[in-house]
Amino acid sequence: QVQLVESGGGLVQSGGSLRLSCDASGSIFSMYSMGWYRQAPGKERALVATITRDGITNYPDSVKGRFTIFRDNAKNRVSLQMNNLKVEDTAVYYCNAFFRDDLGSRRYYWGQGTQVTVSS
Repeated sequence: QVQLVESGGGLVQSGGSLRLSCDASGSIFSMYSMGWYRQAPGKERALVATITRDGITNYPDSVKGRFTIFRDNAKNRVSLQMNNLKVEDTAVYYCNAFFRDDLGSRRYYWGQGTQVTVSS
């Protein structure tokens, strides 16, 4: 079994900062990419940031320059530093992992989600 455990969500004022972390554990043979997605009420889940094993990152324009994703390969941990938060960043944030499990299968896993609320 595999688990993704997220932490770090909460309530912050506009212009503030938060850091999210996600720890992956279980039958993971090799972790490929990890990332963060978010879903606001009434909207589809959307990309926030991804990072490959080699550290190549990808961000949509909406968060570029404000959010930074980084990972610890030894711990299978991915973190998201969010600065200059805006009200429109309010959403449930989900950790995602793409990996090969101990049986050789490639899998996508999602965390349970953590709420980020930005007040004006």
